[in-house]
Amino acid sequence: MELLSIAMPIQKISLEALQKINQHLKSVLILPESENHPRSSGSSLDEDVPEPGFLGDLGSLFNLGGSEELESQAPNAKGQWFISSMNPGAALMKLPGLEVRPGFRLVTYLSRVATDGVGITWAVAETMSTTAQLERALNPKSHIQTPPHPAGALADVMEAIDGDRTPLSFVIASLLKREIQEFGRMGKYRIWAHHRLIDAVPSQVKWEWRGKEPQDLSPKVLIYPDQKVVIEFFSCRVTAPVAIFQHVDQYPPNQYKAASLDRAIATPLRS
Repeated sequence: MELLSIAMPIQKISLEALQKINQHLKSVLILPESENHPRSSGSSLDEDVPEPGFLGDLGSLFNLGGSEELESQAPNAKGQWFISSMNPGAALMKLPGLEVRPGFRLVTYLSRVATDGVGITWAVAETMSTTAQLERALNPKSHIQTPPHPAGALADVMEAIDGDRTPLSFVIASLLKREIQEFGRMGKYRIWAHHRLIDAVPSQVKWEWRGKEPQDLSPKVLIYPDQKVVIEFFSCRVTAPVAIFQHVDQYPPNQYKAASLDRAIATPLRS
């Protein structure tokens, strides 16, 4: 799909604006080191431990591993999911046009195995987002491929996002969606982190196009009379497999939950 093929007014957004928005989101969505690279073991002799009340308590100092349930709720590098202390909704505080809907908060769960990791972010009603309620979704026997799903969470985190419906708000929403999907990913699980926003075909290599080469790679927003919105922008994946990607998000009226298309449209020409 190429937006220029549609005979309706199109608003172009500068690549610089897109890059500044994306950089802001990345600068805010940073996890603390204790969650990115948590200790893989349990308690150590260097940690604070309770002073024994009497001689019989001394034996307990050598059995500080704790219950499996408690360990699964703390940051760990064993693949067990835990709740992040970060608030992803803070990424919108200094950006115009978008906000988290009143009554909701964004909550992220993380899983870490050595230098690899994933995260999943949910929009949860504030009335169901106490620590105790969120911890009920944690299962000590779960692994990195089975993320927790807290009770009352919306099916799509973007359903909890509201805004002023300006073209810029949809640009921010499209980048926010991808940054939240990437939030918590490390090592081999990173996806969006390998992409760089572009508005022209990179000239360092020759490209083999999978279809018709687009004539204009600048970011664009199209708002229909019925308030549907389409945004198109492009990126280049800079690590193998290197490719130029087209991103198209289609927003229904009164929503910031988009139907998204992310597809590779060109790959380096083999010599």
